[in-house]
Amino acid sequence: MGAALGEGAILWVDAIAREMTLFAALWFVIGGIDDLCVDLIYLARRLRRRQPAPLALAGPAPAGRIVVFVPAWDESAVIGSMLRAALTRFDHPDYRIYVGTYPNDPATIAAVADVALADARVRLVIGAAPGPSTKADCLNTLWRALLRDEAAEGFVASAVALHDAEDVVHPLELRVFAHGLIDHAAVQLPVLPLAHRHSRFFAGHYLDEFAEAHGRALVVRQTVGAGLPFAGVGCAIRREALARLAAMRGGAPFDADSLVEDYEVGLTLATMGMPARLMRIAEAPGGPPVAVRAYFPDRIDAAVRQKARWMIGIALAGWDRTGWGGWRRIGDNWMRMRDRRATLEIPVLALAYLSILAWALSLGAHLLAGTDPAMPPALMRGLLLATFGLLVWRLAVRAAFVGHAYGWREALWSVPRIFSSNAVALLAARRALFVYVAMLRGMPPRWDKTAHRFPDLRPAGT
Repeated sequence: MGAALGEGAILWVDAIAREMTLFAALWFVIGGIDDLCVDLIYLARRLRRRQPAPLALAGPAPAGRIVVFVPAWDESAVIGSMLRAALTRFDHPDYRIYVGTYPNDPATIAAVADVALADARVRLVIGAAPGPSTKADCLNTLWRALLRDEAAEGFVASAVALHDAEDVVHPLELRVFAHGLIDHAAVQLPVLPLAHRHSRFFAGHYLDEFAEAHGRALVVRQTVGAGLPFAGVGCAIRREALARLAAMRGGAPFDADSLVEDYEVGLTLATMGMPARLMRIAEAPGGPPVAVRAYFPDRIDAAVRQKARWMIGIALAGWDRTGWGGWRRIGDNWMRMRDRRATLEIPVLALAYLSILAWALSLGAHLLAGTDPAMPPALMRGLLLATFGLLVWRLAVRAAFVGHAYGWREALWSVPRIFSSNAVALLAARRALFVYVAMLRGMPPRWDKTAHRFPDLRPAGT
């Protein structure tokens, strides 16, 4: 009787391992084919594309004042350095930086005021309500301050650019904005995270994701006619486009209830007939792109908080807030579905890891019982082979984009970093689910930010 019960338990373990693996492999193949379609569209575009004429970035910049919005909550550690670097680096004759702060954050106010007193191009804006609110709410405060200044000083800004308090701006980016906004209502520069020497995996996985997203995914979005979501930094919007958005939303261009206002603004502008454009412009022939660089979270807890906020705003709340692009906009709906794949991928990923444990338990049970280990059926073996092939291709594509942006060493590191990326995604999904449920029960959205650091830009030896 005991032997029969033991054999029955082993059969149950075999069945559970088999069904979990079959389900996960099926979904991985579907997702892999989806990614492969994006790769093929990108390759076809590269083969057909003609090299565009380079922008005359060294010549006179198109006329117009560009206003840079920098929302800042609890950023006293970095905001001063960021502003001084921007003032030194920006190569543009007419710009002003508006920094949004909160009355209950005196350290950040003092850091901004110290720079503003020395340079009139920095404008300190203190909101009326204590923080933190949402980043979108802080941006609306800056918009209202801009309107007051325009009325008082008799000028009208040509564009509004967005940056975060930890960003390392590129000297030529305002010139790229000025040229790009001649033909487009909004533009986005690539974002390239800075590498942490002491956080090869948790900070490093951002290098992999942004190199591929801003080198391949956004390019394909434009190719299929989908709306281009902003990255929240390194983007600029024409003043009149932002005014139209504000008029549509009762005077505030950014939705204060959104956790990913940058993503939503990009999609909203596209539905209004004013899509953004990705500007991948080399700073010099054969040189690196004009891009925004910044340190991203280098600890797993900080990375999880940031990824959870993105998941809530894009994959969970995004279903209700941004909806779909209409039945005729196939490419746009495809890309929105890809944005929301995390709601399906994360449970499948967790199930895949559990299936590995189940197979290990099955093998151990068979060894103890002296029976032959269970073998996957033919269908499962075919799915696993297809999954493995798609995984190898996916890692090769990612390594290629990482290598192009950061060199061959980081390209090699991108392969084992798939595990740290998965770990962050799994933990972030758990956090996102709990926070989203709390929001459904009435909890107001809050700025769940992480601590930032700014690089030392001084030349070596100084």
